Amino acid sequence: MRASIVAALAVLAIYAGLIVSLFWFFDGALFTRTLLSERSFFSIRLSLMAATVATAIALLLAIPAAYALSRYRFPGKEAAETVLEFPIIVSPAALGAIILIFFNNPLGEWLQEHLFHFVFGFAGIVLAQFITVLGLAVRMLKAAFDEVPRELETVARTLGASPRHAFFTVTLPLAKNGLVAAFILTWAKALGEFGATLMVAGSMAMRTETLPIAIFMRLSSADIEGTVALILILVALGLSALFVARWLLSRSVHA
Repeated sequence: MRASIVAALAVLAIYAGLIVSLFWFFDGALFTRTLLSERSFFSIRLSLMAATVATAIALLLAIPAAYALSRYRFPGKEAAETVLEFPIIVSPAALGAIILIFFNNPLGEWLQEHLFHFVFGFAGIVLAQFITVLGLAVRMLKAAFDEVPRELETVARTLGASPRHAFFTVTLPLAKNGLVAAFILTWAKALGEFGATLMVAGSMAMRTETLPIAIFMRLSSADIEGTVALILILVALGLSALFVARWLLSRSVHA
């Protein structure tokens, strides 16, 4: 038991130590100037907008997909569950390269000409984040639906509810906390996405420079203090989202 506690505290010490080490280069005045600068403000706003749009689109597809994986057996189910791990086993940079290569084939070129201009544009940021977080969203939502007893849906069906009505009035409300937590964690993952976004959308200032890319650009120019300021902003946003998600999950467990 003591060894387990020590291991848990060691994990905490590793990550907390890395965060605390940032304050060696922290400059309060520079942090304020960085936060209020037009370029940084654009990067923060772009990151928030893209992460929110990408997460919303991911959940629109992930909710019905997760429900099907949780409740039904169908041909290709095992393959679908396996491919959810694809964004994990493939690095974000490789995933972005795959997306970029796709837009160099005839179908991808047609989509760019007639739908959205993805490469080096806002749509590309959203697409890169969407592809990166979709598997995570489905896995988390499937876990939320697995926690809802099927017997409750059966009772609703015996009382005359259609499958759709039972889903919206029984399953979805009971999985609400898990759904909200899935949204927040998926959003936090999208907010911090870097590799795929850089490959697809590039790093153009005041156009496709998200907050993680802005951190990379500051570091590449040897601006350590500015890099630390942006990292702290990203860490604050991410940890706040994770805190809210954990609070909601704890409420769900106690309920």
